[in-house]
Amino acid sequence: MSERPLRILHCFRSPVGGIFRHVRDLAEAHANAGHQVGILCDSTTGGTHEDALFEEVRPHLALGIIRVPIHRSIGASDAAALWRGYKEIRSLQPDVLHGHGAKGGVLARIVGSALRVNKYRVARLYSPHGGSLHFERRSLAGSLILRVERLQERLTDALVFVCEYERRTYGARVGLPLARNELIYNGIDDAEFEPVETGPGAVDFLYIGMMRDLKGPDLFIEGFAAAEEIAGRRLSALMVGDGPQQRQYEEMTLRMGLADRVRLLPAMRAREAFALARKVVIPSRAESMPYILLEALAAGKPVIATRVGGIPEVLGADSEALVPPGDAGALARLMADAIGDAGWAARTMPDAERFKSRFAASVMTRHVMQLYRDLTEESLVPQGRLRTT
Repeated sequence: MSERPLRILHCFRSPVGGIFRHVRDLAEAHANAGHQVGILCDSTTGGTHEDALFEEVRPHLALGIIRVPIHRSIGASDAAALWRGYKEIRSLQPDVLHGHGAKGGVLARIVGSALRVNKYRVARLYSPHGGSLHFERRSLAGSLILRVERLQERLTDALVFVCEYERRTYGARVGLPLARNELIYNGIDDAEFEPVETGPGAVDFLYIGMMRDLKGPDLFIEGFAAAEEIAGRRLSALMVGDGPQQRQYEEMTLRMGLADRVRLLPAMRAREAFALARKVVIPSRAESMPYILLEALAAGKPVIATRVGGIPEVLGADSEALVPPGDAGALARLMADAIGDAGWAARTMPDAERFKSRFAASVMTRHVMQLYRDLTEESLVPQGRLRTT
């Protein structure tokens, strides 16, 4: 019974960026191990790049891809999303509901709890991936959102944190976890632990990610302009990604006279982008455990990053590749140093063997499956009875 295939449904809002990557990796690995997996996510987010990613993962999704409108902001539309989600999830009869991000966590836990009221056994998991943990208690919105997080913990069988920073932040802002909680680092595929050679005409710096202020594209542009002044020469950069503020950053490069040195391209595969640049910059104002950091390091690309989230857990707390978040001046100085110091890259790259042993997808997916097994076995009670949590 303990080795029976599981029916696993991942719920999240936006099918872009790190959460989507995380879910695709889990889905593919667990499907290859004989489990039935599905995805429920927003129908209004994503473009051609994300559509191609859906087509790649679709053959691994025996439970299919369910897309319903799930908006970023809290509003009346959330009730409709919950109702539609409930009907879809009930028909799939999952053993595991794993919510990712704030909206995904609401869906998985509320729908899962509604199913349990109707005497249906299902394990309810939640991975914050930053999300609501970016809010502070001192703001009215933050106080409300974090209180709701605490209330939902009563509907949670396990919390999964992707870095120690995320676990500490949850404890500080929501409260010490009442439910079972596990630290399971994000991981990437073995094939990605291969260097990416820099192609001809490569630029000095690459930003790759969502085009929104939280990820710091504006800081990248400001830092690049100042780095040119410090270095005393023209530099080059590439910005790759899509997002709600993309036009704003295009206008910013034009206004600052950088359009001939800072190119913007739509979202593409990370390893394709890595071949176009010598160094990767991650200027985020807030993060949990960004996949782009792991992907860049595995590809042998030196990284400049802000000291946020789990980034110091990867690069080392004292790494000279880290700068304070929101400080374009500090970012510029480090960008100029990295260009002018031939030994900088070697000093900042983590030990390859230790890095792979902690951040391989095989490690991540194995630990997540063990947690699913533990929770579903705990819930094996006689038909018609619910496990007390």
